[in-house]
Amino acid sequence: MPEEKLAKFRGKFLPEKSYKGTEPGDKRFRIGGYGTQPESHAAFAAMVTLIDKQVGEVIAKLKELGLDKNTIVMFSSDNGPHLEGGGDPDYFNSNGPLKGYKRDLYEGGIRVPMIAWWPGKITPGSTTNHISAFWDVMPTFAELAGIAPPDNIQGISFLPSLLGKEGQKEHDYLYWEFHEQGGKQAVRMGKWKGVKLNASTDSLNQGQIELYDLSTDIGEENNLAAENPELVEKIRAVMKKEHVPSDIFKFEYEMKK
Repeated sequence: MPEEKLAKFRGKFLPEKSYKGTEPGDKRFRIGGYGTQPESHAAFAAMVTLIDKQVGEVIAKLKELGLDKNTIVMFSSDNGPHLEGGGDPDYFNSNGPLKGYKRDLYEGGIRVPMIAWWPGKITPGSTTNHISAFWDVMPTFAELAGIAPPDNIQGISFLPSLLGKEGQKEHDYLYWEFHEQGGKQAVRMGKWKGVKLNASTDSLNQGQIELYDLSTDIGEENNLAAENPELVEKIRAVMKKEHVPSDIFKFEYEMKK
């Protein structure tokens, strides 16, 4: 982080958090390992401010070139806040009411902001409750370009939602899996969310599934699995169906067979 950016926030987010990472001369310096950052809080604030400024510069340049009304700009993130490299999401309340961080399949790990800007097309200040995921971006861009998306994909264009039009198709469910930390699976089905931990050791696929009603429990605090056994088994069936073993992505129990 440039010193002139960092200096504006030095001493304003105390107590500071120091992170010991790689140093100049270390084998992994700037090729994968996080660098040492003795002022992680100030650095975070500086980075957020810098990206806000740079996004503003992009928008200003589009307007200057007369391209703003013919350009759609989308801003998002690939995961929830992380703990690596001195990250301190609890200090900044980065997740708000959400549970978990990057690498979790609770909402705090996978629910992210999605902002779209297209003057004259997207109504300013509008929002949508449409449930979507990153695999929907490509078919959305394909529809914008007037071309057909590839066959056999799971993505659904969300262009109708962007434009405030009718006819938006919905997912029957969304599925995630993660292969570290014991293996995790999650399914979003309407207002319901199922989360399964320790999937790597559950070779019989009979492990406990947590169930949350996101319409009333966005923080995933009240596990309703015991009261909804049929729904839990429906979610379990989706998890079993959607997990496809491969040479690269497989749960530990599959590797032991």
